Amino acid sequence: MAYDNVCGERQTLLVVANRLPASAKRTGEHSWSLEMSPGGKFDLLVEKDAVSKSLAEMKCIPVFLNEVFDQYYNGYSNGILWPILHHMGLPQEYDHDTIKTFETQYDAYKKANRMFLDVIKENYKDGDIVWCQDYHLMFLPQYLKEYNNKIKVGWFLHSPFPSSEIYKTLPSRSELLRSVLAADLISFHTYDFARHFVNTCTRILGVEGTHEGVVYQGRVTRVVVLPMGIYPNRFIKTCKLPEVIQQMNELKDRFSGKKVILGVDRLDMIKGIPQKYLGFEKFLDENPNWRDKIVLVQIAVPTRNEVPEYQKLKNQVHRLVGRINGRFGSVSSLPIHHMDCSVDSNYLCALYAISDVMLVTSLRDGLNLVSHEFVACQEAKRGVLILSEFAGAGQSLGAGALLVNPWNVTEVSSAIKKALNMPYEERETRHRVNFKYVKTHSAEKWGFDFLSELNDAFDESELQIRKIPHELPQQDVIQRYSLSNNRLIILGFYGTLTEPRNSLSKEMDLKLNPELKETLKALCNDPKTTVVVLSRSGKNILDKNFGEYKIWLAAENGMFLKHTTEEWVTNMPQNMNLDWVDGLKTSLVWNYEYADVEFGRAQARDLLQYLWAGPISNASAEVVRGKYSVEVHAIGVTKEPEIGHILGEIVHKKAMTTPIDYVFCSGYFLEKDEDIYTFFESEILSPKLSHETRSKSSSSNHSLEKKVSLNVLDLKQENYFSTAIGQARTKARYVVDSSHNVVNLLHKLAVANTTTTSVKKPNV
Repeated sequence: MAYDNVCGERQTLLVVANRLPASAKRTGEHSWSLEMSPGGKFDLLVEKDAVSKSLAEMKCIPVFLNEVFDQYYNGYSNGILWPILHHMGLPQEYDHDTIKTFETQYDAYKKANRMFLDVIKENYKDGDIVWCQDYHLMFLPQYLKEYNNKIKVGWFLHSPFPSSEIYKTLPSRSELLRSVLAADLISFHTYDFARHFVNTCTRILGVEGTHEGVVYQGRVTRVVVLPMGIYPNRFIKTCKLPEVIQQMNELKDRFSGKKVILGVDRLDMIKGIPQKYLGFEKFLDENPNWRDKIVLVQIAVPTRNEVPEYQKLKNQVHRLVGRINGRFGSVSSLPIHHMDCSVDSNYLCALYAISDVMLVTSLRDGLNLVSHEFVACQEAKRGVLILSEFAGAGQSLGAGALLVNPWNVTEVSSAIKKALNMPYEERETRHRVNFKYVKTHSAEKWGFDFLSELNDAFDESELQIRKIPHELPQQDVIQRYSLSNNRLIILGFYGTLTEPRNSLSKEMDLKLNPELKETLKALCNDPKTTVVVLSRSGKNILDKNFGEYKIWLAAENGMFLKHTTEEWVTNMPQNMNLDWVDGLKTSLVWNYEYADVEFGRAQARDLLQYLWAGPISNASAEVVRGKYSVEVHAIGVTKEPEIGHILGEIVHKKAMTTPIDYVFCSGYFLEKDEDIYTFFESEILSPKLSHETRSKSSSSNHSLEKKVSLNVLDLKQENYFSTAIGQARTKARYVVDSSHNVVNLLHKLAVANTTTTSVKKPNV
């Protein structure tokens, strides 16, 4: 379909769904009659050309799934994903069925998603938008982006999304999440579903969740809440049709003298029809005066009759109907009219319009548009909506409805009584609130809101991608290192040089990676190379790990400085207030990297609130939240100003006569400490760091015997390599996946250094 975006540009929207909005009837040997429908399954596997031709006239394109359909649709989609998403848990895999297993169903699901992709590729044109619908197509966003990462891709889930404890039982849990996160926009009916999704991504993938969505592979996949709506005017107009008015009058005559409670549901485990009947039975039991004055009309649309669980549900419902009608019915009157069928749209609107109460008792529902349809048809009657708190519509229509827990039969019974006895004024007020919502939050608005969000999300994603640092060019790093005359290597300690953590007992025992010992010695012993380790750790930890190296150490974020075997020097800015510190610590860190993520975050929030409002609220200190930490520093303690002090000390100690012309800086730094990267960027753009000015600004006790106007840095753009570790959103120029990449690079630099120094220059 064509779509005008907010800029007035014409775009084509490809809505990709498991079901085509069409019903088909054969009209001839090779011809079909098709009409639009609200959503019936359409899976013809024969006469493809004839069907495709007829569908094309309705701007519909079929995907013929053929041999994979059963394992894709009945198997993985509805047999595995659907129960998980609806909090029903993972079904049992039966040993005797070797043809239909989790693995074969999963393979069929992926293959079907590929088949959808193939059809999209045949019809996609540059600039088109692709909107993927529901859990049947969770791999499609990734496949689309792999095919063309410039495609605008949105994904909407029409069902609930479960808590992480339920979802993580799914064997393919990570692959599905990663695939969905490839979309530019992900949307849900309710805040609860969106929150569950973000928390699940955080817990299972270890990614960061923000107020915008999920940070994944250097970009934010936006997650929004956009409850779907109906086309209310269609229902309002239908209720005014002469034939519908006639049906209303017939229904009023049929139920004359009785209040009508209406239920319209698929005969499905999540719709709570047994709970509805139990609540109604309790109402009749406790309110005998209502027994001859009320009728419950239940439309139970059949679904998946071939599945044993549905057959059991149908039998259970029929037994309840028989029991209740047997207990409270008479020859001339039955309290329950149960219909195992669907009804046409006109008759349904007539039922909506004449009913006094709509009873929705879903146990778990993505939205439940039946409640919207009831409200749209109640312009004259002002009936009462009783709505399950477990239906997504409860968050949209809860203000005007009576919310119930369907598992609590007493609560359902009480709600029925309240609805039947509710004064007209209250019914009028409740209806007005819900009618306004249904009228303004239509399906049309839902669609345009989604597309507007998708365009914004895509544009924002493009900006993020342009800001993503490049992969570190190792050969350039090594070559430039070999050709330089005065090199500076600045490394973080924690997460950069520390040994990999293989056991919980070693987690907090910070030790130098043993693979680096000989490499560091080689680099530190080179007269052309200066190595600096910047760390949040205390002096004793750095002494323990680097005591044998000719290396510069900066402890507690640069507050203390030391070169090899010399004494530690306090490197504090003048006039810094440390009255809040008891002892010698100037940087305090509380780390929860190895705790449960959600529990750690909750504890971090409590700690932050306590620190901000408690003992150091008026102190000259700042409280910073890291990715997995809470830190307290003296105000102004960042790595950017400290690196300037350190450079001054290095120049003085080494009595440099040649400016530094090469810098490699890498670490796993807090966001506030990443100004170390911009420090060198500013020096490249505007070289101003002279030996003289640096010695004046230094807070050290050393003074130069002779002032020289030597520039400390003579750094060209191509000789500066700032490299973040595992942080796609960073101020650094480059990024590597892990500290393992840095370790390998340092090895290569050490080898390159040895090779360079051992090769004699040719005579000129």
